[in-house]
Amino acid sequence: MNHKIKQPIELAMFAVILALTPVLGLAKGGDQGSMPPANEAYISKEVHHQLTMLPYYNVFDNLEYRVNGNNVELFGQVTWPTLKSDAGNVVKHIEGVGQVTNNIEVLPVSPMDWQIRRAEYRAVFGRSDMYRYAMGAIPSIHIIVDNGHVTLVGVVSSQMDKNIANIQANSVPGVFSVTNDLQVEG
Repeated sequence: MNHKIKQPIELAMFAVILALTPVLGLAKGGDQGSMPPANEAYISKEVHHQLTMLPYYNVFDNLEYRVNGNNVELFGQVTWPTLKSDAGNVVKHIEGVGQVTNNIEVLPVSPMDWQIRRAEYRAVFGRSDMYRYAMGAIPSIHIIVDNGHVTLVGVVSSQMDKNIANIQANSVPGVFSVTNDLQVEG
């Protein structure tokens, strides 16, 4: 008896799904069923997500991107060549992306730069009021070191925090210059 009651309900559900198929865009065949091109907002969100999920992306790397239609330009600086190629590869596989221009700079291998990176990390994030910016999988402050020149990029919550990061970064010995490109939220 349950079987007889269940069957009309299943048929009714199937009829509703069949009726809604053209409305929901579920029909396949020809160009009618193909998905519309992804918009810039969707592509931008996916690029951001894919870049932040890269396993070797860290506080000493800076990945940025620009979306123009379905074309994506990658730029920034990374410490490992594989991170540059991984970033380009994950973006190429995002639905709706047409062309990827990978202008990410691979920073030179330098033991002195690695020493400066470690010292900058301790100087900037060693303060109790700045440690919160080091929290999370991808810190909100990135420390880029290129042949002894330091650039701070990212986002902080106040002008005071931006100034503190700058003072701390300038306190590290062996640094030729510090560029503070931190942005203040809001």
